[in-house]
Amino acid sequence: MDTRYVMQRDSNGWRIQVWTSFAIAVLLAGIGVINLPGAELDRAFLAIGFFFCLFSSFAVAKMVRDNRDGPVDTPAWVLTVWISFGIAVSLTAWGLWRMGIPTWQKGYVACSWLFLISSTFTLAKLIRDAQEADLMERGSLKPTP
Repeated sequence: MDTRYVMQRDSNGWRIQVWTSFAIAVLLAGIGVINLPGAELDRAFLAIGFFFCLFSSFAVAKMVRDNRDGPVDTPAWVLTVWISFGIAVSLTAWGLWRMGIPTWQKGYVACSWLFLISSTFTLAKLIRDAQEADLMERGSLKPTP
């Protein structure tokens, strides 16, 4: 029996929306951190936390996608990726929680932070889908049923 696979590419509108959302998330998170009142050290801590969350989100997205059809990475690597993501989120949340700013400002920063993480996962998926579609077209990647 001949098995056929449908390769569906994302539309230009979707690609524009994903990239725009990611850019807006980075911009809003940056503006939020820069304009927060309080000590420069608190803002620096939060900025580092946001970058840590950003990069660890990309690492989680890649690791999950790499291992979706079966284990590819070592259990130690999988654990390392999840622990770093958990630490990034936990430390950033702790830093935000202990900042001496009004609750509404913490809410703004928390929303922009979660928007940043969410748009990072979406962007990672968009990029990986495009790469896999390119590989399938060239015959370098065999789809799994």
